[in-house]
Amino acid sequence: MNLWEVVLIYLAAGSVAGFLAGLLGVGGGVLIVPILMFVFTAQHFPDDHMIHIAIGTSFASIMFTSVSSLRAHQAHGAVNWSIVQRITPGILLGTLAGTFLVAKLPASLLKGFFIVFIFYVATQLLLNLRPKPKRQLPGTVGMIAAGGAIGLVSSFVGIGGGAMSVPFMTWSNVRMHNAIGTSAAIGFPLSVAGTIGYSLNGLAIKNLPEWTIGFVHLPSLAGLVVTSVLIAPLGARAAHKLPVEVLKKVFAIFLYVIGTKLLLTSI
Repeated sequence: MNLWEVVLIYLAAGSVAGFLAGLLGVGGGVLIVPILMFVFTAQHFPDDHMIHIAIGTSFASIMFTSVSSLRAHQAHGAVNWSIVQRITPGILLGTLAGTFLVAKLPASLLKGFFIVFIFYVATQLLLNLRPKPKRQLPGTVGMIAAGGAIGLVSSFVGIGGGAMSVPFMTWSNVRMHNAIGTSAAIGFPLSVAGTIGYSLNGLAIKNLPEWTIGFVHLPSLAGLVVTSVLIAPLGARAAHKLPVEVLKKVFAIFLYVIGTKLLLTSI
C-alpha cells in the first residue's frame, strides 16, 4: 500500500466517520478503529499495540469531530447543556480510569472486546433497540455513575459514547434529536480524556511507529480530521431531514461485514 493510497483511505474514513457522528451521534469511532487496524496491518505496525494505537488515534480524531458536530446540533437547539454539565465529571473519570486499565490488556483480548461491541452496535441499529422512556434523568450521583460507565466502556473501544449515551438519554425521556445532539457534546470531554490517557500510557512503550505520541498516530489523525470536521455538520443537518432509520439499518449491515472480517482475521 503506497503513501497516496493510505492518505486517501484516511480522508475517506474521516468523511464517513464525520457524517455518521453528525447523523447518528455515534462518534464515528466504531468505524474509524477497524479501518485504522486494516491500514496499520498493511503498514506492518506491531501487532502487540496496533489496536491500542487505533483506539488512541480514534479518540484524538473525535475531539475535532465532536466540536464540529455539536456546533451544528446547537444551531438546531438540540444540545441539552444541563445534561452535559452533570454527566461530564463521570465521563472524565470513567474514561481516564479505563485507559490505564486498557493499557495493561493484551491486544487479542482488547480486539475481541471490540468485535463484540461492533456486533452489539450493529444489532442495536438494525433492530432499532431503543429503550422506551420509562423514567426521568437521575440526580447528580446517578448522572456521574452513568457517565463513569459510558466513559469506561468507551475507553475500551475508542468511541465518543453515543452508542450508550443516546439509549441512556432516550430511556430517561430525552427526545431523540436532543439525545443525539447532547451525545455529540458529551463526546468532546470523553475524547479529550481518552486522548490524554492513551497518549500517557503509550509513552513508555518502545518500538512504536514513527510520528506517534504515546498511542496516538499523528499522520492518520491529520488525514481523519481534515475531512471529518468538514463533513460532520452535513451529517447533523441530515439528521433533521433524512430517513435516519433507513440509514441506521444500512450502516448496521456494514458494521456486520466489518465485524465479521475482523473476527476472521483473529482466528
